[in-house]
Amino acid sequence: MDDKENNLTNNNNDIIKNDDDNKYEDICYMCRRPESQTGRLLKMAGSFCVCADCMQKTFNLMNAGDIPGFPVDNMGAGKNNDKNNDSANNFGFNPFGFNFGFLGDVPKSQRLKKKAAPQESSDGSEDVTAVLDFRKLPPPHKIKESLDEYVIGQGKAKKVISVAVYNHYKRVTKDASGDIEIGKSNMLMIGPTGCGKTYLVQTLARILNVPLAITDATSLTEAGYIGDDVESVLSKLLMAADNDVERAETGIVFIDEIDKIAKKKNTTSRDVSGESVQQGLLRILEGADVQVPVGASSKNAMVPMTTINTRNILFICGGAFPELDKIIKKRLLVGSGIGFNSILSDKYDEDDVLSHVSNEDLREFGMIPEFIGRLPVVYTLSGLDKDMLVKIMSEPKNAILKQYQKLLALDDVELFFDDDALEAIADKALEKETGARGLRSIIEEFMLDIMYEIPKDRSIGRVTITRDYIESKGGPRIELHGTAPMIHPLSEGGGSI
Repeated sequence: MDDKENNLTNNNNDIIKNDDDNKYEDICYMCRRPESQTGRLLKMAGSFCVCADCMQKTFNLMNAGDIPGFPVDNMGAGKNNDKNNDSANNFGFNPFGFNFGFLGDVPKSQRLKKKAAPQESSDGSEDVTAVLDFRKLPPPHKIKESLDEYVIGQGKAKKVISVAVYNHYKRVTKDASGDIEIGKSNMLMIGPTGCGKTYLVQTLARILNVPLAITDATSLTEAGYIGDDVESVLSKLLMAADNDVERAETGIVFIDEIDKIAKKKNTTSRDVSGESVQQGLLRILEGADVQVPVGASSKNAMVPMTTINTRNILFICGGAFPELDKIIKKRLLVGSGIGFNSILSDKYDEDDVLSHVSNEDLREFGMIPEFIGRLPVVYTLSGLDKDMLVKIMSEPKNAILKQYQKLLALDDVELFFDDDALEAIADKALEKETGARGLRSIIEEFMLDIMYEIPKDRSIGRVTITRDYIESKGGPRIELHGTAPMIHPLSEGGGSI
């Protein structure tokens, strides 16, 4: 009975595996091209597939006798046709006695998903262009409301990105096709480090349920040099879409640290990671058919290639742009001096200078005009102040304090923070000048002893973090189950509560 159940289980697993494999295209084991490019593949025993071109080349080499060790005299005859031969038993009928096992299996990460069959529309015609349903796309105010649940502040930035994304996916749908072609809404976001640029894009992709690829511009170099080619950003998007080309062509690509590819000033060497990368990105940002390696970041002979059209891919670039505020202030203060109509030199000291950015400032920073022109939507994110840092710790759905409260709740312990304690944490984060990223490192530091000691004593029911504990002047407030609260200092070396 057990053997029968095991056989049924194995058979079911094989069926599931075969169904999963049927979703992906077969690939020629020789040239690594998918079936959509080569045409119908010849499927041999042992899941070995080969295209007609590679098969013809192989026959030509056989006839010329250029394959080392190949038994020319035994082609189609002799022991190689013996069905008792090991290679014949392992790989099925093999007239030449070849063992293709050395090629290995093509990894799933390099196999493309098959295109879905076209569906008929309501009028009976084939609907092959509708990838997204516009009616299911949330309007801008709904997108902003969802962003408000996860991102604190940055109201203008969330409003701009909501409208830009909404307009972009309207042009992707079939309803936008017609005589008037709508341009892309590629974006450039500028803001200091730790203000939420990456988190904003991550949350946006999760709300829209579209594939997202996040890449770093610092790793990109000009083609032919050590580093990733610009096409690697599309390879990451294809992987995020589970190798589904149609889904990837409606995804979002976020290129972080875009300010690091600015033109190098006063240099005599070739700028392979600056201006050259900007020029390489121009065609991708504009919209073109790009040859992309599948399952790899670089092109080589053993990696299959596919074509991705970037016309409907939304590109969002972000960067801190250090020293850009000085360039902006220099432009704004032209004409400052002494007199009734002069501009005071300290007029913009307390203002958010980055909000006055223009294309002229970006060109002076080192971005080429062609690159700036392909990012029509430019907006800034403001730096985080003390009040925003306090809200970031406690208000969002995935707030870091809620995460620790959840962890201690699993030990049947309640965790609370005094308002003064939150302000003390915010003060420490402002001193580090790392934005919201500094909050976790600070909280991890003083929560270490608590997370270590709490599981030792099951009688503890509540822990309250105080300002004195944050400033190393005292300990947290501990309440046992059914008792009054008391203060228990923690020693710096990880002492007991």
